[in-house]
Amino acid sequence: MIIYEDIISGDEVLADTFKIQEVDKVLWECDCRKYMKTKNEDFELEGANPSAEGGEEEGGEGEQVMVHDIEDQFRLVWLKTEEGLKPSKDAFKAHLKSYMKKVLTKLQETNASAEKIAEFKAGAPAAVKKILGNYDNYDVLMGQSMDGDAMHILIDFREDGVTPYATLWKHGLKEVKV
Repeated sequence: MIIYEDIISGDEVLADTFKIQEVDKVLWECDCRKYMKTKNEDFELEGANPSAEGGEEEGGEGEQVMVHDIEDQFRLVWLKTEEGLKPSKDAFKAHLKSYMKKVLTKLQETNASAEKIAEFKAGAPAAVKKILGNYDNYDVLMGQSMDGDAMHILIDFREDGVTPYATLWKHGLKEVKV
C-alpha cells in the first residue's frame, strides 16, 4: 500500500486505495464516497467501567453526521473562518501563491528531477486559474496538523451532482510505501 503525505506538513492525505486520476499534469483527482457516521464514536471495552474512566455512565446514540471517506480516513479538518464559512477567494488565492512557492522550494531542496520541477512550473499557473475559477463550488479541507501553510484538499461534485471528488496537488505529495 502507498500512502501520500503532504510534503509541507507531513500529514497523510491520500492512499493508493483511492482511484487517482492525473489532471493537467499537476493535479490529482480521486472519487470519494459520502456516508453517515456517528459523531464522537466511542467504544467501550468489555468489563470497563466508564464512570471510573471519566466517561459517561449513560449510553445512547451519538449524532449522525455525513462525512467523506477521504476526510474520515485521513482525519482531514474542514477549513472555516470564525463565521463558519470557508476562506474568501482572495484569502485562498494568497494561500495558493504562498503554497506554490513552498512546493517549489521543497522540490528543489529534495533534489527532485529537473523534469518534475519544470512540469510543476509549467502546469501550476493554469491549475491555479482553474481552481480559482471553480472556487465557489469547493469545500476546503486541511490535514490533521492544521498547518495553514500546507496543502488544502478541495472537495467538489462530478457532473452527476452526486459523486464527490477530491483535488490535490500532485507535486505537493510524497509517496510512502507501507
